[in-house]
Amino acid sequence: MTMLRRHGVLFGLVLLATVLLALVPSFAEPYYVTLVIPAFAYAIALLGFNLLFGYTGLLSFGHALFVAIGAYGAAVLSSRMGIRSFEAILLLSCAASVAIALPVALLSVRYVKIFFGILTLAFGMLFHSFLFKFYDLTGGDTGIRVLRPSLVGMDFKSLDKTAFLIGPFYYYCLALLLVLGFVMWRLVHSPFGLHLVAIRENARKAEYLGVRVRLFRVIAFLVSAFYGAVGGVILGINTGQADPELAYWTHSGDLVFMAVLGGFANFFGPVLGAFTFIFLRSELMSATQYWRFFLGLVLAIIVIGFPRGLMGMAQTAWAKAFRR
Repeated sequence: MTMLRRHGVLFGLVLLATVLLALVPSFAEPYYVTLVIPAFAYAIALLGFNLLFGYTGLLSFGHALFVAIGAYGAAVLSSRMGIRSFEAILLLSCAASVAIALPVALLSVRYVKIFFGILTLAFGMLFHSFLFKFYDLTGGDTGIRVLRPSLVGMDFKSLDKTAFLIGPFYYYCLALLLVLGFVMWRLVHSPFGLHLVAIRENARKAEYLGVRVRLFRVIAFLVSAFYGAVGGVILGINTGQADPELAYWTHSGDLVFMAVLGGFANFFGPVLGAFTFIFLRSELMSATQYWRFFLGLVLAIIVIGFPRGLMGMAQTAWAKAFRR
């Protein structure tokens, strides 16, 4: 009964959050609505990132590589190949991300802990250097434009860029977050997800029990790359540009920051971290030029005082209130 009640409360909260997000364009200023779109993108990317970090126990310091692949895939397909279907752009960019992730995964998952992190960081910086130096192919530091796509065959030519973003594109991204969030929820609560948790807790014991540890890590890495590319495509379309900074190590650090901020031990923690990070950074950037200092201060306070993140704080408060 307690489990059913918990799932009922969880479903109710997700439904409430969905309704509120669906109503945002009707009452919020366009500026804040356009901030929600990158929050959607990072929430999707972090669902994949946390499959690798929170569930498998592998911390990647170069995961922005796959976000950049998604954005550059959208740029190349729309600007240079003339493909304007969002669905085609999404599938092709994700396929490219998974294809590039496969050799990276095969090399990286042979190591764990800091060695895995440093190796993924090295691959991320290699890709950043490629984007930055090969000007004829990637546009160098100026990047490549991402043209507005059509959604489900409709191009919405009557809408300007802002109206397109805060209208049909906003709701499309919300639907993507819900669908991919549900898929990830089913994945982590399946036998596959339980295998990943067993690997995280004790890889050697899991191997003794017959779990193919390296194979499961590779699959988790590929799924994570797929989700990262989806987020990258959304970011590229939202800004209208794909640039090398998307693959830089500081961007990977932002992903880790968001996961820790929201609480990587909870399924919804990284999603909460994505929304909190986007709006907190926006407010700090408008308030002070030392916004990076205050972001770092927030992370230090969270790690020291609340190691389970914002979602852990909410769970603790809920448990106390429920007991009372």
